[in-house]
Amino acid sequence: MSTSTTASVSTHILDTSVGRPAEGVAVQLAARSGLLGEWQPLGGSATDADGRCKDLPALPEGTTHVRLDFAVEPYFEKKQADAQQDAPANRDSDTTGVFFPEVAITFAVKPGEHYHVPLLLNPFGYSVYRGS
Repeated sequence: MSTSTTASVSTHILDTSVGRPAEGVAVQLAARSGLLGEWQPLGGSATDADGRCKDLPALPEGTTHVRLDFAVEPYFEKKQADAQQDAPANRDSDTTGVFFPEVAITFAVKPGEHYHVPLLLNPFGYSVYRGS
C-alpha cells in the first residue's frame, strides 16, 4: 500500500498464447533512489493461479525507480514438458529453448502513487503497460 512518502507496486501475468494467467512465475522486486542509485533487492513472490503477485515487498521511502524481474523460463519449460506429456508424438520436435528466459521491466515512480504493471506474455514476445 502506498503512503504519501512511498509508492506501491503490483503486477500480474497473462499468457496470451493460451489466454490464461501464468501461474508459478517467480518475480523479484528491486528499487533505487535516483537515476544513478544502486539497485536494492527487496525480495519477491510468485504468481498465483490468477497470475497475480499479491505479496510483493513494500518500497522504501525515497524510491524513484523500480525493477520487476520475471523468471519466465521455468514457466515455459514446464508448459513445454506438459504439452509433450499430453502429445508424445511431439517429444522429438525441435521446440527446445526459451527465447526470452527472463523479462526485466524498469519504471519510474512517484511517492503516493500505486503502480500496477501487467505483463502480457507469449513464447516469442511480451508487452507491459501501466494498469490500474
